[in-house]
Amino acid sequence: MTKRKAITLIVYAPALVGKDGRTLDVVHGMEKALPGLRLAWRLSEGGRPIALPQRDAWLVESIEDGGFPLVCNGDESYPVTVWGMGKSGLFSAGGQDQFEVHAKLPLGEPVIAAAANVLEGMAEGARAFWGHASPYGYGSEVAQQFRRSPHGPERSPRGLPMLNLPEKLPAPEIPCFLGWLNYWSAAAAKAIGFPDPARDAELLSRARRTPSGGWVVQLTDAPLDYDNPAHLDALLRAYERFPEIGGRAAP
Repeated sequence: MTKRKAITLIVYAPALVGKDGRTLDVVHGMEKALPGLRLAWRLSEGGRPIALPQRDAWLVESIEDGGFPLVCNGDESYPVTVWGMGKSGLFSAGGQDQFEVHAKLPLGEPVIAAAANVLEGMAEGARAFWGHASPYGYGSEVAQQFRRSPHGPERSPRGLPMLNLPEKLPAPEIPCFLGWLNYWSAAAAKAIGFPDPARDAELLSRARRTPSGGWVVQLTDAPLDYDNPAHLDALLRAYERFPEIGGRAAP
């Protein structure tokens, strides 16, 4: 049986405070963005879906340790999941505690068509600093870009620039890396200098504003494929355009 391809979406936001309503805003944003989606099941210890008749109330009551438990669409043949976690300031940009929301959806035409809306719904709901949507497996590629010693290589095995670890970045608004779809809050866009009409015409042709004044920016027409030279070139151009991403700009 072949492993189903998936898309991973993660947004990075200010830490939750108490029974924070942003948890529900994230889930409602996803449901609004993907027609027919209803995230009203949790998983048993054995991994079976269990219906949540009072999903909203259950979700708010279940907030703990800065996050919320996984909820899903209850369809094991087409699984959509989302969950949240708190992340200590020791491992976060600017030394600030953060709220991370992780979602996973099957990679197919309906999701590809709706992915920008889903990312926007999650990010705006969480009041995120930044976020991304990328095909599953992107993490091993990005991991090879993180600079773990001052004497390491200048380029990753793919020829992409090395990035500073998140905890080395001076502010939470600075994105740690680039994905296929990128959400930049108004503050993140300002921090990296986007948009510059003279330099960003190509990116702006695949970008749109969000209600909060942020941006969703798509790097390539099809989901990012690191084995596609044209996609790798688009990624490289974007990293060169925004040296602030990954903390590479000179102070």
